[in-house]
Amino acid sequence: MNALATRPDPRTVAERAREILAAWMSDPEMGTVIDGCKKYSSDWSDDYGQFLIPQYSVERDAGRLITDAVRVMSLKTAVYELTGDEVAAELPVTVPVDVAVHALTAQFTALSRVQQRTGRPFVHSTVNEHLVGKEWEPGDYTHQAYEAAFGPVDERYWIGAEEAERRRRVLDERYTSIGITDRGMTSAIAFEA
Repeated sequence: MNALATRPDPRTVAERAREILAAWMSDPEMGTVIDGCKKYSSDWSDDYGQFLIPQYSVERDAGRLITDAVRVMSLKTAVYELTGDEVAAELPVTVPVDVAVHALTAQFTALSRVQQRTGRPFVHSTVNEHLVGKEWEPGDYTHQAYEAAFGPVDERYWIGAEEAERRRRVLDERYTSIGITDRGMTSAIAFEA
């Protein structure tokens, strides 16, 4: 299946995403969810996500990343509602924002109640991310829909695939020096006193 072939016009998605986001944000529990994500950001740390952002600071950056995560979720939900296709709804997203999406979706119980009250699902499928075929790039479908719905992306957080990979290689070198390899999937750190 070609997800791109089933995605509606980005402007149509943008219009629907704004409606979805407004419904979620008007829910009485959504502010608590977002504030909780900002305050407990140490629980969603990812050494190849946030650290792609130069001079990353939780205090400065967490709020904007969570805002973008909710916006991205509304775009995914809009594609899903318009197509019924979960794979098509798994939009390529810049790595730092994707990490924030994972943090947001970890608020499972509260988001379940928000979904019930608003009638708007939170659509995200990590297992389908590889089916999309590539990471976010400036000018792609996600970018077009995001800008049509919410205005320009913040280039501090929206890092294209090639630049993200370059930054990952810088991190690879630094992490290897302390025993962390395979993009954080393997470690050889001795914790003896």
